[in-house]
Amino acid sequence: MDIKIKTALISVSDKSNLEKIVQFLKEHKVKIISTGGTAKSIADLGIEVTDVASITNFPEMMDGRVKTLHPNVHGGLLSKRDDKGHVQSQEDHGIEDIDLIIVNLYPFEETIKSTENEDICIENIDIGGPAMLRSAAKNHNFVTVVTETNDYDNLIDEMKKNNGSTTLAFRKKLAAKTFSTTAYYDSLISNWFYQNSNDQSEKFSTAGQLSSVLRYGENPHQEASLYKSALQSSGIPHATLLQGKELSYNNINDADAALQLIKEFDETIPTVAIIKHANPCGVASGASLHDAYARALSCDTTSAFGGIVALNQTIDRKTASEIIKIFTEVIIAPEISDEAKEIFKTKNNLRLLVLSAMHEVNKSRNYKSIEGGILIQTNDNKETNSADLKTVTEKIPTPSQIEDMLFAFKVCKHVKSNAIIYVKNKKTIGIGAGQMSRIDSAKIASQKNNEMDPSDENSLESSVVASDAFFPFADGLLVAISYGAKAVIQPGGSVKDDEVIKAANEAGISMVFTGTRHFRH
Repeated sequence: MDIKIKTALISVSDKSNLEKIVQFLKEHKVKIISTGGTAKSIADLGIEVTDVASITNFPEMMDGRVKTLHPNVHGGLLSKRDDKGHVQSQEDHGIEDIDLIIVNLYPFEETIKSTENEDICIENIDIGGPAMLRSAAKNHNFVTVVTETNDYDNLIDEMKKNNGSTTLAFRKKLAAKTFSTTAYYDSLISNWFYQNSNDQSEKFSTAGQLSSVLRYGENPHQEASLYKSALQSSGIPHATLLQGKELSYNNINDADAALQLIKEFDETIPTVAIIKHANPCGVASGASLHDAYARALSCDTTSAFGGIVALNQTIDRKTASEIIKIFTEVIIAPEISDEAKEIFKTKNNLRLLVLSAMHEVNKSRNYKSIEGGILIQTNDNKETNSADLKTVTEKIPTPSQIEDMLFAFKVCKHVKSNAIIYVKNKKTIGIGAGQMSRIDSAKIASQKNNEMDPSDENSLESSVVASDAFFPFADGLLVAISYGAKAVIQPGGSVKDDEVIKAANEAGISMVFTGTRHFRH
């Protein structure tokens, strides 16, 4: 069923391309009703406009909070024009049909990004706009609803093709978009209220803006998209892609793992993390970024091929020259020097991501989809420092061992469980990840170490070892000791802690408990 557009109500905060659409409606002899600032803008264009107050017979009030919440508006939007009772009610109360509404909402999203003033944010919560949109979308059999300026051309084309009318298929498509818009808007507001609260909402909702449709998902037969959160300014979806083809699903997942790991390290200390399949294969700090990269790469040169490299400082020419020596999928950094950019241009397929807000604390919650539901948790932002360490052995760790322990524990937090990490001089020299047994992780970490160039710096002898969770028995610890570990950092908390501590004392090594577990599944 086609509906002729005779009357339109326009109320927009985003007035871009307003002249184009109202000129078109004027040419088609459409009566235009409007509100406040929008009405003034239309009048300034020399186009006749009817103020909504003349329709409602009620003045705009309370600083614009009340203007369209009126039966003469919503009756005109909600009336079923093939229902005699509805038509009779319109006649009885003098309610005009409204065939088209063009409404975009108060800029709440932009406001929360630009200010922390709660009063200003709340004043930018639109009430009348969503109400009109929902009314019109519900009654899409008779009413056309436009929520975004980028649909103006679609509306114009539709009306031109249909002699000033719109088709049901067109109206239904816009109605679906409208309900997505209002759902997004409400979710954004809800999440804003909850973002600094420990309260759990009884109803879950999240707000995301489509950033890109990906070529495929984790595997070629899976469909995938990337949505951007409005409540975060950091994160891979907010990074700038300087060169290279679009990121794949796996690129994005791995890049996020690299970003979360590099966030752990103070930006004043040059640090590099190399990630493969969401696990680090090499992490190191150094005297310079170039030095840190070389040390991180030396941890596992085989796995680093085709990996993701995250650096916590501006990439310079020397570091860039080193990175391009092997194939790398993605590079993430807070900034890249002009000289480095020129070097990277020689590798067309290399993706360069710049994220100036790299070091912002991740305050978002983690969502994991499972069949029939969603798991939600706060992000693991727990930091461990020297004051948190409890020495439980007779031997006290040295200051340098403590530094390596803290370094290892930061890395361990981002390795799939069960995780065992060997570190020496702020450099990973063995990583065991994702095993059912902590003993197997310790062995795999040692095997990875065997692939490194033999040197005192890379030797497991006198290394420190970190475990993401407690050793349930002494056997896993004994494996690490047998490979040369002289200091251990672990959460503690096992019923067998005494057995584990005894084994450490008998081996003459130091061990500290953190009291914090960092499982990552």
